[in-house]
Parts: sequence; structure tokens; C-alpha cells
Amino acid sequence: MDHKVEITDIFSLTHDVKRIKTKKPDGYDFKPGQATEVAIDLPGFEDKKRPFTFTSLPEDEHLEFVIKSYRDHNGVTNAIDGLVVGNSLIIGDAWGAIEYKGRGTFIAGGAGITPFISILRDLNNKGSLTGNKLIFSNKTGKDVILEADLDEMLQDNFTSVLTREEVEGHKHGRVNMTFLKENIHDFSQHFYVCGPDKMVREINEFLQKLGANADALIFEK
Repeated sequence: MDHKVEITDIFSLTHDVKRIKTKKPDGYDFKPGQATEVAIDLPGFEDKKRPFTFTSLPEDEHLEFVIKSYRDHNGVTNAIDGLVVGNSLIIGDAWGAIEYKGRGTFIAGGAGITPFISILRDLNNKGSLTGNKLIFSNKTGKDVILEADLDEMLQDNFTSVLTREEVEGHKHGRVNMTFLKENIHDFSQHFYVCGPDKMVREINEFLQKLGANADALIFEK
């Protein structure tokens, strides 16, 4: 079932990522980590649906999305980048395979952090975040979404990795087999992986080679 939701707030988080808040339909529900199909309520875009993850919490009175714009594609995210308060989005029902199964390590690449934001916020609110870790890979420091929030929640359990520059407070390099072996010491835990398809495939393969159970890998299939 589709719902038309009015945009109530837009805030730039990075040079190409915005946080968009909307009104919430009565009775609308989702689980932390889930997504929905989103279209723009403007001529020519009503049927162009794209999946975006909720970054708000189920109990919030609003809905929130963190959306990265690809301005060179001239597509839906580029159009979303031009929206203003008062415009509306069209959303469907919630869906998604990324759901919290127990303590573990979250591994995200770029905008792949979005399913984890709601999960981590939910755990933090419940006092259940202890024992969970986050490895977040980006190209440069300016690409790190919600860095201050993640750092405040996770503190020493937050590892930021930059692939294209060396910046104090961040590790430099790629999240490859060597990195995982050096930075993870327990491969019997759950692993939550989200990012570009190639990255997800590679990391899942690396983790299994290092001893992780395939059933303990949680990702969008």
C-alpha cells in the first residue's frame, strides 16, 4: 500500500548526503534496519521507485531517511537533492532482510551505513549497544555520514576507514582479508554487512574464509 508523506525537514549531513524527515502515516510500522520503496510526488517521478532505509526509530512520530545524491546520474536521487520542505514522497510498506540478530560487528561501505543507523540507535536507546562494533569504510573524511553520532554512541567500538586519504583518527586502506584478520579477533559472532554489491560479496567471502558461519552473515540478499 502506498502512502504520500509530506517532507517536514531537510538537513545536509555531508557534501552529497541529506537527512530528510517526513510526516508518518497513522499505524505505519517498520523494524530497525528495514527499508521501503520511495518515489517523488512530482510529475514524471511518481512511478520511479527506489529503495531507501529508515534511519528513524519505529516509535518516532516522524519518518527519516538519509539519502546520498548521485548528481552525475540525473536520476531519482538527483531529483531528491532538489526537493524542499512541503514537497512529498510516496512510500510503500516496509521490507528488508537486515535485522538485528545479536551482538556482532557491523561492516558498512558509504551509504551502506543507513540500515545500521536505526539498529544502532535502537540498541543505544535500550542500553544494549555494548559488545557491538562498527567498521565504516569511505573514500575520504568528508564522506563519513553521521560521524559524530556514531562516535558518541560507539566510542572505541567505532572504526572509520578511509581508502583515498590519510586523516588522523581514521584508519587508512581497504577492508580486505588482511584488515579483517588484524581488526577482528572473534569470527564466531554475527556480522552485518551493507554497501556496494561487490564489497558485500567480497567481505562475506573473506569472513567465511576466516571462520565466520554463513548463517551468521546478515545482509540484503
